[in-house]
Formats: sequence, structure tokens, C-alpha cells
Amino acid sequence: MSTVYVTQDDAFIGKVDERLTVKFEKKNILDVPLIKVKGLVIMGRASISPAAISELLQNKISLSFLTTYGKYIACLEPEMGKNIYLRNAQWKVAGESPQAIHLTKAFVRGKLKNYRYSLLKSQRMRSEIDFTNGLNQLQTTITSLEKATTIDSIRGYEGAGSAAYFGCFNELIRNENFSFEIRNRRPPLDPINSLLSLGYSLLRHDIQSAINIVGFDPYLGYLHTQRYGRPSLALDLMEEFRPLIVDSIVLKAVNNRIFTQQDFITESVSNAVSLTKEALHKFLRMYQEKKLSKITHPVMKKKYTYQEIFEIQARLLAKYLTEQIDKYPPLVMK
Repeated sequence: MSTVYVTQDDAFIGKVDERLTVKFEKKNILDVPLIKVKGLVIMGRASISPAAISELLQNKISLSFLTTYGKYIACLEPEMGKNIYLRNAQWKVAGESPQAIHLTKAFVRGKLKNYRYSLLKSQRMRSEIDFTNGLNQLQTTITSLEKATTIDSIRGYEGAGSAAYFGCFNELIRNENFSFEIRNRRPPLDPINSLLSLGYSLLRHDIQSAINIVGFDPYLGYLHTQRYGRPSLALDLMEEFRPLIVDSIVLKAVNNRIFTQQDFITESVSNAVSLTKEALHKFLRMYQEKKLSKITHPVMKKKYTYQEIFEIQARLLAKYLTEQIDKYPPLVMK
């Protein structure tokens, strides 16, 4: 099963028997059995029939809408899962409870350790770079994180660790035609930030799909504050995956010269930078390949795809909240 990405403006998505179809100018450009569809992401001005929407919702297939530039707009979700006991446990620990503090620390620890893993891996491969300062800052932040007693202080350590990592990010780029100065978004103003923002939007779709399958309320998180329409729990669970999936794809795309400056366009009014249609298709293929690549899960001790691990981590989170395990183990690469 895989996610279908529709990027053709003015395409029409419909349902014929048990198949999902995409047409453009009255010609079929995609015809796939619904049983093989894990999710659907519409990027741009495509439209979808009520019958197709109904079929997706009935089969609990996630549907997200993104702009042509990859900015997340909204999603359609099936009826909330029947696991009221899990959602009750999720809401019960909201706030500054010991469980919420434990989870918040775990999400941030996973993210920062994977940041550190990425820098160490790059440093081993390239003897000419020295990430000692960034690595030390990350280790100090990870150590200090364990002493935190409030969620706000944990958020502060997350910010400090991210600053240390992105302070090294330009050194990870081995292509003289690209550079990174600072993380910016809404809109992204340079090619690297454009790729990061697009990748994070795709990752959000997949993580939100996983937590919906397990039965969570996606809008109640612990690290990310509550805000109308914000799927805070999906954003929480995303943290440990960001460097492992999105950042690694972006660096591969740039360092292997898969993209050139000609693959990016700048919007005249907002200065938002995005990929051309052809380059977008390349990036989506890279993202799909990464999701379907296998790694050994450090807790389960078996090989799974990242797509499978999204749901595994959501189920481990559910087990912690329902007191079936003592700790939530974030996905950490070593």
C-alpha cells in the first residue's frame, strides 16, 4: 500500500467500481485499486468527486490538501475511532502531569538524539568537517533535558537543540549552488527551506494518518500547544522522524545534484520558493522510496519500513497512555 500524490492542476479524482481514478482533460492519468491506496494527497487545484470522498472515508484512507508549494491546508478524516478508552487516557494526562512531562521529554529527546546521530554520521563520512561544537551543544541540551520539570522548559531545550543542529546544517550541504542560513517558513524563502517545508508537510500527513488508525484524538498533544485546527499530537510524534526522513531526503537531493537552481521558482508577490512540477515529482518519488525503506526498529528488534514504524510508534504511545508499558520509547537511531 502506498500514498497517491495528485499534483496536476484541474485534474479530477473519481471512483470507478473499487478503483481510484485521476483524469485530466478527459484522459486517465492514474487508475489504481483502492485496496492499494494508503493515503491521498492533493497538491494544487485538483477536484474530487463525492463518491470518491465517501469511499476514502469509509475505508479510513487519509486525505490531505496541500498548496502547489507544499503548504499544508487541511485534511478530511473518517469518523473518529471507537477506542474511547484510549482517548480518555490521552485527555486524562493533558497539562503538566508526570505522564505529559515524560512524553514531552521523550519526543524532544528522540528528535535531538537523531539530530546528533545525523551530524555524527556526516562527520564520519567527511573528515574535513568538524561538528564538535554542535555535537557538544546537543549533548549538553540532551543531558539538561532530563532535569526539566515543566513542559515550557522542555520546549526551551527543544529550541536550543534545534538551533545547534541548524547552525551546522549548511556544512552538511556539499553543493556550491545551494546554501542554508536560517530556518524560515510561511513561506519558505530559499530552496533548502522550501524542500524542508514540503517534506514536513508530507510527513505530517503520514503521521496524522497513523495516529488516526490507532484511535487518538489528533488535536490533543503535549509538546505542541493546543490551537484551533492544529493536530498537535501528530506534530508531537513527527519530531523524532524529522531528521531521519525529511532532512536526509533534502540533503540527498541537493548533495547528489538531483536538483539544480532551475528546479525552483519564486512567487512574485510572497517570494515563496517552490519546486517546478517536474522537480516536485522527483521529490515525491524520493519521499515515497524513503518511507518504504527498511530499518531495524531499536525496540522491536525487527526490520520494518518507516511507513510501518509510524504506526508502531503510535501504538507504543497508546500502550504507554493505557499503562501497558512503563515508558514511551522514541525512535532513536544509534
